[in-house]
Amino acid sequence: MKYIYGPVPSWRLGKSLGVDPVSTEKKTCSFDCVYCQLGRTINPITKRKVFIKLDDFVKELILAKKLLRESTLEKGLDEKELPIDYITFSGLAEPTLAENLSELVKVVHQNMSQPVAILTNSSLMTKEDVLRDLLLFDVVVAKIDAPTEILFKKINRPFVNYGIEKIIEQIKIFSKNFNGRLELQMMFVDENKHFAKELVDIAKEIKPYRVQLNTPLRPCSVPPLSVSEMEHIEKEFKELNIINVYKSERPKVVILNERETRRRRPDPYKLL
Repeated sequence: MKYIYGPVPSWRLGKSLGVDPVSTEKKTCSFDCVYCQLGRTINPITKRKVFIKLDDFVKELILAKKLLRESTLEKGLDEKELPIDYITFSGLAEPTLAENLSELVKVVHQNMSQPVAILTNSSLMTKEDVLRDLLLFDVVVAKIDAPTEILFKKINRPFVNYGIEKIIEQIKIFSKNFNGRLELQMMFVDENKHFAKELVDIAKEIKPYRVQLNTPLRPCSVPPLSVSEMEHIEKEFKELNIINVYKSERPKVVILNERETRRRRPDPYKLL
């Protein structure tokens, strides 16, 4: 399998079967975030295009479902209870770069009973076609790490030619029209740890179902904040529904394809 990986243990979504709708050999993104576990962006792209063929993806999805069913039966469980909680679009790239994203998510809905989520850096939510595609998901996890343009450029190092204010405004628009569950992920590092109040104000305007308070626990170029630092930030978000990466459950998973999973998650058995 080249496009589907995992399942992986997700601190926010439990046992998550990954879908990479871009599936390039190297990291492809519209950002070059300082904390990314995949390292520097090798293929900086801001325009959408088709990366994988629908027919190839369908074949792989059916194979993945077969393998999951076999794994379930081996454990003596009901074959209808596949050992995953979500199918999550993510991977080695910003998933909304896939121009045929709507076709891919529709196929997943047709073949799988689990809810379908997507992790996006929010950069392409300024595009109407991206917003339409995101409406097809059950869960959209949108990223906001910076309340100011200076921090945005320092932390996310964007390749798009517009700023964080425009992105935030588009997330607000999406929130009003989305019938699924919108969550915000906020990655806290040294640069933005003193801006929790400003990020709280932004979250209150967007009105997400939940805010994910994260810090880079996987190996990357910047250190994570401590448990106490994250607890201090958590207190600022007391009026909102939140989940703290340090306090989340850690599900156990059985990975179907080790090689492809490790390409996207260097340590796939660790909390994601």
